[in-house]
Amino acid sequence: MKVIILGAGVVGVTSAWYLREAGHDVTVVERQSGPGLETSFANGGQISVSHAEPWSNPAVPLQILKWLGRQDAPLLFRPHAELAQWLWGARFLFECLPRRARSNARRILSLALYSADELRSLRQKTAIAYDELTRGILSFYTDQREFERAAATADSMRGWGCAREIKTAAECLAIEPALRAAGPRLAGGIFAPGDESGDAHVFTQKLAALCAERGVDFRYQHDVRHLHEAGGRIASVEVAGPQRGAEALSADSYIVALGSFSAPLLRRIGISVAVYPVKGYSVTLPVGPQHDAPSVSLTDEAHKLVMSRLGSRLRIAGTAELDGYNNEINSLRCEAIVRRTFELFPRAGDRDRAEFWAGLRPATPGNVPLIGRTRYSNLFLNTGHGTLGWTLACGSGRAIADLVDGRRPGVDFRFL
Repeated sequence: MKVIILGAGVVGVTSAWYLREAGHDVTVVERQSGPGLETSFANGGQISVSHAEPWSNPAVPLQILKWLGRQDAPLLFRPHAELAQWLWGARFLFECLPRRARSNARRILSLALYSADELRSLRQKTAIAYDELTRGILSFYTDQREFERAAATADSMRGWGCAREIKTAAECLAIEPALRAAGPRLAGGIFAPGDESGDAHVFTQKLAALCAERGVDFRYQHDVRHLHEAGGRIASVEVAGPQRGAEALSADSYIVALGSFSAPLLRRIGISVAVYPVKGYSVTLPVGPQHDAPSVSLTDEAHKLVMSRLGSRLRIAGTAELDGYNNEINSLRCEAIVRRTFELFPRAGDRDRAEFWAGLRPATPGNVPLIGRTRYSNLFLNTGHGTLGWTLACGSGRAIADLVDGRRPGVDFRFL
C-alpha cells in the first residue's frame, strides 16, 4: 500500500517508521527543510507517562481566574475575534468537569503506557541515541495543599497502572541533590521511576534518517495546500515545492500529522476538529563542569515548568498561551522561566547564553489526541497531542500503522 503522511514532526516520523516496518511504501511531506523543526524542536524533553492528567481538570478554572492579567502566568489567554478560539475555550471548560477529566486521564494514561513500551522496544532494536536518561521524573511541590491533592491523585493513578511514589522533602533531595537551594520550601514530591527524558528533535532527526535508509521518501520544503476528495475518498493531496511548483500526489491512504495546522487543512474538506495551537516556551542553558544543574528530570508544579538534562544542556519548558497561530517569542515569559530556574538552582548553567524558543502545541480541549479514520475511508488523523507529543509519539505511530492495515491496535484507547 502507498501511504502519504503530512508532517514530519515526531508524530509523523514515528508513523512513517511503523508503516514502513509493516512493508508499506511511505512518503512524508514537510514544509520545513528537515524533520522535527517545529513543535518537536525544543520541547521540555520529558517522556512523562505519569503526567496523564489533562490541563483541563477541576482545579484549573479557579487557577485561571487567579492568573488573569499576569503576563508570566502559566496559562495565558489572548482573545482573538476568532470563533475557533472561543469554541475551543468553552469546550476546555466543559472538559474540566470531574467526570470528563477522569475519563480523559485514563485514556491518555493507557496510550502513554503503551507508547513508553514501544519507545523502549524501538530503542533496543535501533540503538538510537538522543541524550536519553532513564532516571524517572520527580514532580516537586512548594505548596502543602497542592502536594496533598497530588498525593491523593497519585493513589488513583497507581490503581490504573502508573507507578507514582509519594516522597517527603528529604526524599526529594536524595533523588535530586541540586534541589537543596529550594529545600526549605519543599512540601514534598511525586516520583515516577519509570518515566524518561530525552531530546525529541534529535530522536526525530535520527529516526527520519533510519526511515530514509529503509526507503521512506521525505519531501522537505513542500507546503500542503489541499486535499482533493472524490467518491467518499481522498484522491490526491496538492503540494507545492521549491522547484516543481504545485503538484498532486496520490496514494492509497493519507495521514494528517500536521499538529496545529491540521485543523485549517481539514476544514477545507468539511472536517471540523477541535485542535487549537497552544504556544509553549522553552529555555535552553549550556551546562559545564562548574555548574550545578539537575540530572533527574523535574516538574515544578507551582510554575508548571518541566526541566530535563540533555547532555551538556538544561532544557526548561512550560507555560501555555492561547494566541492563535502567533509563534513569536514573548521575552517576558522566557525571562520569567529563567528567573524561576535560577531561583531554584542558583548555578543551573550559563545564564548569559540562554536560548529562547516558542512552539505551537496542537491541543484538544481534553488533551486526548485524535487518532484514527475520518469519514473519508482512506484519510486518517494522528494529531492533537498537545504537551504530550513526545510522550505519545511511538504509541500513536504504531497504532495508526495498525489502523491503516485494518488491525486493532494493542492498546485500550478510543480511536476515531
